[in-house]
Amino acid sequence: MCACMFLTSTAAEPWPETATLYQPLKEDQILLSDCASSLAVQAYLRMCNLPVRVACRANAEYMSPSGKIPFIQVGNQVVSELGPIVQFTKAKGHSLSDGLDDVQRAEMKAYMELLHTLYIQWCDDATAAEISRPRYSSPYSWPLSNILAYQKQYEVRRKMNAIGWGGKTLEQVYEDVSQCCQALSQRLGTQPFFFNKQPTELDALVFGHLFTILTTRLTSTELAERIKSYSNLLSFCRRIEQAYFEDKSS
Repeated sequence: MCACMFLTSTAAEPWPETATLYQPLKEDQILLSDCASSLAVQAYLRMCNLPVRVACRANAEYMSPSGKIPFIQVGNQVVSELGPIVQFTKAKGHSLSDGLDDVQRAEMKAYMELLHTLYIQWCDDATAAEISRPRYSSPYSWPLSNILAYQKQYEVRRKMNAIGWGGKTLEQVYEDVSQCCQALSQRLGTQPFFFNKQPTELDALVFGHLFTILTTRLTSTELAERIKSYSNLLSFCRRIEQAYFEDKSS
């Protein structure tokens, strides 16, 4: 009964103009996976025609009740990560995937689980040393900066071990990325979106990850080059960028 009352109350409240998405500092701190996740949420909300302003905070990760970023604050509700945000907007009557059947929903979920960006930024030693640890710790003074950066790296590597990625070489990760891109490219084909003419949360998630990899400086361009070999994925990213992120008033 309580859950039903909560959903009814949530659905009854209109989406406020003051809705805010919180993420780490864009220029100096945010890392590849967090940037990809934040961009995916922004794309999803724009596809739903739900306004949200972006607020960058050095302590965004610690502001989030779940410790996950990005998170949105809508009225007195705080929700983190794309999946829960999708469910939250659905409770308010905004959904991009209501038109999918059960088979398509299962297929969409399977494709969404293909995307991994955490490995590169923390498990590759060169990337961790040259980019991830310095950026992650940039808002803090020494020795706290070192403590937090190595603590984060340890947490991510433990997570990668738990899902079977801990023993992978960098070349194996690149090959996994290629296979993921190939599967996505085949699913997209010549369609404007992954499920024909209307975007879903899968489109938002794929755009967030691919666009971020294509536009983020890493120690190697190998990831971006793998994506660039799929022309329809590049066109897809450009199409989403033009439709939802470019200012049409200029």
